[in-house]
Amino acid sequence: MKVIEKTADLAEICASLRDSEFVTVDTEFMRSNTYWPKLCLIQVAGDDGAWAIDPLAEGLSLEPFIELMANDNVLKVLHAARQDMEIFLHDFHALPHPVFDTQIAAMVAGFGDSVGYETLVNHFTKARVDKSSRFADWARRPLTGKQVQYALGDVIHLRDIYKGMTKILAKNGRESWLREEMDVLIDPATYVVQPEDAWLRLKPKSSNRRFMAMVRAVAEWREHRAQKIDVPRNRVIRDDVVLEIAAHPPSTMEELKAVRGMADNLTRGPTGESLLKALDDARALTEDMLPLAEQRRQLPRGIGPIVDLMRVLLKLRCEEENVAQKLVANISDLEELAADDNADVPARHGWRYDVFGKDALALKQGKLALSIKRGNVVLTEL
Repeated sequence: MKVIEKTADLAEICASLRDSEFVTVDTEFMRSNTYWPKLCLIQVAGDDGAWAIDPLAEGLSLEPFIELMANDNVLKVLHAARQDMEIFLHDFHALPHPVFDTQIAAMVAGFGDSVGYETLVNHFTKARVDKSSRFADWARRPLTGKQVQYALGDVIHLRDIYKGMTKILAKNGRESWLREEMDVLIDPATYVVQPEDAWLRLKPKSSNRRFMAMVRAVAEWREHRAQKIDVPRNRVIRDDVVLEIAAHPPSTMEELKAVRGMADNLTRGPTGESLLKALDDARALTEDMLPLAEQRRQLPRGIGPIVDLMRVLLKLRCEEENVAQKLVANISDLEELAADDNADVPARHGWRYDVFGKDALALKQGKLALSIKRGNVVLTEL
């Protein structure tokens, strides 16, 4: 079981796959101690073979693989592809295309909201996945034969999952549904979080705009710092400490040192000074430059029962169409739609509108009714 470590060998393999209808792709990576995922192994398979590529091998150029990923004539099949795609965008500065994500395809095809890879393997191949190497140290060399075998199993089984899934999608006419989802997957904006927006993930519960400006400043500083030294953001400053600094912003190095939970290396020299400057800049903001508090939409009085009816309708339509509810709409979408016919939610567009959105609006407008007949919920036109 050979691991590809030479550029010439990789070029030969990628050339042999250049005319394939599809290739299956997976990666193994480590992220526990870094900000950016560390790519440790790439697995790729075609109809005639499967290979493990060692991106850590000295002198190996991944250019032949990158070119294969950019080949418009070869479909790239992955499972739960978002983390793989994020790695490719960061390391190769480009996303594979076109792509087919079997996890999303499974939701479109009616396998439920959160079907696992092992379930799909068993369904399409009757095989069982060996999980023993799942938490292996993929950065450690040499890789064991068991690790490589485990890694290759993912792309080998993926071939059969893809072939089976395409038959299901063709039979129920949902190839176009999946294409809509893949357009999101190959959009770089899906993966890029700007440091100035990093504070939003903290969801500060406050209407104090000055406090939020401080949260934004510290979170942005932390994000830049984490990226620069390539460590997880919480290794720089924990979330709770970010909020504490924002609530009681220090203005001197001594005050910064007094903040509980601050690492010593952040409270001296240029690093500490840069954090204090970020806080000073936030203090200097005028009122019109402060971030606005996120205003949760006040739902009209009495709208709760309408949302409840829409939830029943969503469950009914998704069971009828055999598609995952999670893919069609969430509770926030239902609330927005119940409050506003023109709400900008996914259920008002594309295949989701055909499956659910159209009926949801008709129900709200009194053109459809839900009733129970012989123990089943049914829709009746009014």
